[in-house]
Amino acid sequence: MTVLRTSMRNFFAHKGRMALSAVAVLLSVAFVCGTLVFTDTMNTTFDKLFAATSSDVTVSAKSSSETGETTSRTGKPPVVPAAVVDRIRKADGVKSAEGTVFSTSVTVVDAHNGKLSPSSGAPTIVGNWNGNDARTMKITSGAAPRSEDQVMVDADTADKHHLALGDEIGVITVLGTHHARVSGIAAFEVTNPGAAIFYLDTATARKALVGEPDVFTNINVTAAAGVSDAQLKKNVAAAIGVGYKVQTAKEVADANQKDVQSFLNVMKYAMLGFAGIAFLVGIFLIINTFSMLVAQRTREIGLMRAIGSSRRQVNRSVLVEALLLGVIGSVLGVGAGVGIAVGLMKLMGLTGMKLSTDDLTVAWTTPMIGMVLGVVVTVLAAYLPARRAGKVSPMAALRDAGAPADARAGVVRAVVGLLLTAAGGAGLYLAAAADKAAEGSLWLGLGVVLSLIGFVVIGPLLAGAVVRVLGAVLLRAFGPVGRMAERNALRNPRRTGATGAALMIGLALVACLSVVGSSMVASATAELDKSVGADFIVQASDGAKPLTPATVKAVQDTPGLAHVSRLKEVPTELTLPGGGAERQNVFATDPTYPKDVRRTTLSGDLSAVYGGDAISVGSDFADKHKLKVGDTLKVAFDGGRTAPLRVAAVTSDDTSIDKGAMYVAITTVGRYMPADRIPLDLGVLAAKSGDEHQVYAALKKAVAADPSVSVLDRSDYKKDLSDQVGQLLNLVYGLLALAIVVAVLGVVNTLALSVVERTREIGLMRALGLSRRQMRRMIRLESVVIALFGALLGLGLGMGWGATAQKLLALEGMKILEIPWPTITAVFVGSAFVGLLAALVPAFRAARMNVLNAIATD
Repeated sequence: MTVLRTSMRNFFAHKGRMALSAVAVLLSVAFVCGTLVFTDTMNTTFDKLFAATSSDVTVSAKSSSETGETTSRTGKPPVVPAAVVDRIRKADGVKSAEGTVFSTSVTVVDAHNGKLSPSSGAPTIVGNWNGNDARTMKITSGAAPRSEDQVMVDADTADKHHLALGDEIGVITVLGTHHARVSGIAAFEVTNPGAAIFYLDTATARKALVGEPDVFTNINVTAAAGVSDAQLKKNVAAAIGVGYKVQTAKEVADANQKDVQSFLNVMKYAMLGFAGIAFLVGIFLIINTFSMLVAQRTREIGLMRAIGSSRRQVNRSVLVEALLLGVIGSVLGVGAGVGIAVGLMKLMGLTGMKLSTDDLTVAWTTPMIGMVLGVVVTVLAAYLPARRAGKVSPMAALRDAGAPADARAGVVRAVVGLLLTAAGGAGLYLAAAADKAAEGSLWLGLGVVLSLIGFVVIGPLLAGAVVRVLGAVLLRAFGPVGRMAERNALRNPRRTGATGAALMIGLALVACLSVVGSSMVASATAELDKSVGADFIVQASDGAKPLTPATVKAVQDTPGLAHVSRLKEVPTELTLPGGGAERQNVFATDPTYPKDVRRTTLSGDLSAVYGGDAISVGSDFADKHKLKVGDTLKVAFDGGRTAPLRVAAVTSDDTSIDKGAMYVAITTVGRYMPADRIPLDLGVLAAKSGDEHQVYAALKKAVAADPSVSVLDRSDYKKDLSDQVGQLLNLVYGLLALAIVVAVLGVVNTLALSVVERTREIGLMRALGLSRRQMRRMIRLESVVIALFGALLGLGLGMGWGATAQKLLALEGMKILEIPWPTITAVFVGSAFVGLLAALVPAFRAARMNVLNAIATD
């Protein structure tokens, strides 16, 4: 109890000094808990949605492809005959059966040709109004569609795009554009996670989405009383025979949830990774805080030892303080995490993904994980300072405050740091020299970890050298004040090294990703100039949706084009000459395609692919399966026949454009696949024959009817590529900002505790004539030099990581290393401003000290 009372008294006596450390724990725990609550809430939302919208048993077409057929390839969903509904109704245990028609391969536009699709990436769904939808939606105005010229829209989409009854919309599909007017608006009775849904009557849905009169895409079956879903599935399957997919409500929900889960897991673990970085940075802040507190209480600890306290009791006293800090920070962090989750839900709402706080899910494991992480990390971070406190001897009561440095420990630390740094450098070298990206990535990961730990351990040794250089370059211009700031930063290299290391981690990741991102963009644009001969690229704005035949015809009919090359991705199964089979998607193209995408041919003649039953293969695939020109591959086209195709060419995979692509002629695919099973064009490449600006304008006009289609010239494509990488990097930088904020708190805390430690010294300097302004400047300059020290280490280390990562990217065809000097310079200069910002409060407190009271401080 004595140890606990002492710890409580010390903790609350220094609560102001503990505050920033508590904030660091709070932020880190909040980010972890917020991520868990947010993803759990997303799971709950989708679970409820899938459970509410799934019938007891669902019957759909069974795809002939192992990968499953969707509307994305042919533009039309797979269907089942309407006659199947009658057979299902006669099965035992069936209460009712209803056919439905829906498609997601659609673009819906308003009267001004503006897209009505969600901006969140959620799907646009057009289908027929049916009994299953009536269970989860309530018509709030108007009526359900009853004729060809009517459509009903969900309330969220109507509100977002200001749609009202009577407004005209257009549904663009592979079959053309269907126009209708809004006859009703229906609101979700479950949470809608952002999809835009439009309803037609059944006959119109068949005509507009499928083009066949007596078919359905799904059949919803309801069980009679007392019949389980599993038994109903068995009865329905027996009634309709093979060739159909029969799933219970749970199986449908699980399949849908699996697709959602893959996305959520990526987001969840990425965010938790950044939370881990924040925790790592927070460790330095906590270590610094307790180290300085122990140093400042050296005489107090010495007196405790002199009156009978054991080393173990002193050690435990500090650890109990850390425990209190961890508990308080973690409890507040758990609460803040729920707030972050709600904030993320509101943010997603701005993008169109509606998430209700009614579904807010706080699993019992979430606060437990937050508490355990916060407390364990805090106590572990405080262990070394606590151990150091336990070593304080009773004789320390007779000395001035401040524990002398352990010279032997400093030498050991330097040796260990140098060894770790050398090992990390060796790992990076082996990664850069690797012949395979998979092997090199392992060495890269090892090199990054070891070099980071090495720099952290060797930080105090580096601090002495780097701070002196920075002092000579930046601080000497400020005269005696600058020299004092330099000496203050050098006074305790261990403290300066730990403070700079906290900032180093975040900036190292920023520099690394900047180098990788810039190198990717530079390599891709260079490869574009080298390998793409086309002047224009026509594709869907999201890059995934195929083009409708109407759009392709409009492009082909555009005046001023020398030729147009279509590109289709066809799923196949290849049987190799030596036996064995492998699933591959092949590119079906026009004969002009090799002009538009220049692939280096290693053997054979690529043009021969378009002269008959032939195929080209990439060099990696050829090497793997020992293929050569003249060999024959048996190619089974999904939904079609098997064709013996001769290998006409082997193309180099030393490229980042169409890497690994296998080419066949579109006419070859047409001979072995039914016309209605041939995939739509993923994109169209076009070469000009007239004035580029006129042709560009004409192409844009030609495809204007479908706002989901983009026309890109070379500069557009490069800008689009740069924007995509830039958006990804900005997202990562935003997440890294948490770690940088914690690092800034570390600088503030270090300076604040340093000011307290130097209270008497500050009083003496003020008594000797140092003005308040000069005092504030000295503290600010000390903060700036510490921040720049961390920035130099971080940026240098990060650029090394990024350059090594680029060597691995070069194995995938991205061969240009580009250092984004404007970004690196901006981060370095920004670090100086961070130092200035961090010093505001400590500098103000130092300047406002009462001189006599400060001198009298013991």
